[in-house]
Amino acid sequence: MYILLMGPPGAGKGTQAAKLVDRFSIPHISTGDIFRAAVKEGTELGRQAKKFMDSGQLVPDSVTIGIVKERLAKSDCQSGFILDGFPRTLEQATALDATLGELGVKLDRVVNITATDNELVRRITGRRICKGCSATYHVTLNSPTVSGKCDKCGGELFQRADDQEETVIKRLNVYQVQTEPLIGYYRSKGLYAEIDGLQSIDKVLEKVIDSLRGDRT
Repeated sequence: MYILLMGPPGAGKGTQAAKLVDRFSIPHISTGDIFRAAVKEGTELGRQAKKFMDSGQLVPDSVTIGIVKERLAKSDCQSGFILDGFPRTLEQATALDATLGELGVKLDRVVNITATDNELVRRITGRRICKGCSATYHVTLNSPTVSGKCDKCGGELFQRADDQEETVIKRLNVYQVQTEPLIGYYRSKGLYAEIDGLQSIDKVLEKVIDSLRGDRT
């Protein structure tokens, strides 16, 4: 099963991806994770990406696509994958098609998990991360036993700079501008399914599974 997960920050892609990994025993491939892995492994593309990341610049499509291609070509992806965070633009989508063609596979479904901007802002701005072990909490949805302290290691919890409201709103606006054309692109290919992310986690998973079986509503 070759799945592309779409959705704005805070929509719940990571949560659903983890459940799909358990269900189908295929890897969850997050572009953020594979960028960090490529940099850590010191691959040629990883070194190129690091130069842009260290200078605060966006990594060019040519490098991003190369890193994604390297990851998808690994043996654990032969039976399928859950791709998350790529593509973000039409140019990247067409490049992904070409890459998958070279690998002899094609997407089975593109699942877009949606939510209202107000709910996304609430989810993201309430997120808190442990400085010690990086465990994730939420001020209302998953609060620690002791305010400001991690249940696991006792570390101090903090709010990431990109989780502050002004930044979150900018991130959502950029996402919408970039991603809107992708909806039409994948819908025209008969691959697109849209899921309401405001439902319970289990209900969203049920709808995602239904979409993989052919239900696009």
